[in-house]
Order: sequence, then structure tokens, then C-alpha cells
Amino acid sequence: MSPDPQRPPPAETTYATADAPDGSALHVSVLSAALTVADLATSLAWYRDVLGLTVARTFERAGTMFATSLRAGAVPLLLTQDDGAKGADRVKGVGISLMLTTGQDVDVLAATVTRRGGVLESPPFDGPGGRAFRLRDPDGFRLVIAAG
Repeated sequence: MSPDPQRPPPAETTYATADAPDGSALHVSVLSAALTVADLATSLAWYRDVLGLTVARTFERAGTMFATSLRAGAVPLLLTQDDGAKGADRVKGVGISLMLTTGQDVDVLAATVTRRGGVLESPPFDGPGGRAFRLRDPDGFRLVIAAG
């Protein structure tokens, strides 16, 4: 296929690299996730009691909890109560997958999650990156727990 003479060629795009001399490449030490959930109490119980995250802090307004900060080791996760401003039935969790990499035994974790009432989307499997399993939280956010 020959180039269209009426259309100028695309501009060349350059990207920063990790060793960019001007320091323009982004370097991140932690990526935090904040998930808006339909029922904060339900999600908090699931992340705490099924997955085993610890509660770092809760946030209240007028005596009502509207957010909670959880931790899985050094990794933070913030859950916030959906305020309904974008519709009470707004679908959550679609199009996102969070990968949690751990040095723990993935098979033991999967068995623990199941014993605590969690439902696995896939049992532990050997993938290109190692052993992993998948599950979804109460709002449909997909989590992949992987050995690393």
C-alpha cells in the first residue's frame, strides 16, 4: 500500500527511557489503588476477613465511615463508599485487574481464601509469570494473586 500523498507522514514520537539523561522517565516505588465500592462494610469485611488485609485507618464523616485504608504488607489499598452521584446502580470493577505479587505459597493462599468464604474465579494455575489464581471482590474487581 502506497502512502496517501494528501496526508502528511505521522510525526515521529520519542519516549523517555529509564536512563533518560534529562530525568524525564517516571520512577515509582509504590502504586496504590483506590476502589469505589457499593457497600463499604461488605467490601471491608471481604478484604479483611477473606483476603487477610489489615486495616490501617478508617475515615468518618458525621459518625459514618466513608473510606478505609488497608494494607497487604507494604502495599496500600483504599476503599471508598460510592456516594451515588453517578447513579446508585453504576457498574463497578469492569475493565480493571489488579495483580498482587507475593512471596507466599499461592496454593496455600488459594485454600485459605476458599476456607474463609472466597470464591476463586480460577484455581491455582501455572502461567507465564509463575503460579497464580484469580478471584473477584464483591464489586467485581478482578484480583490476580501471583507468586513472584
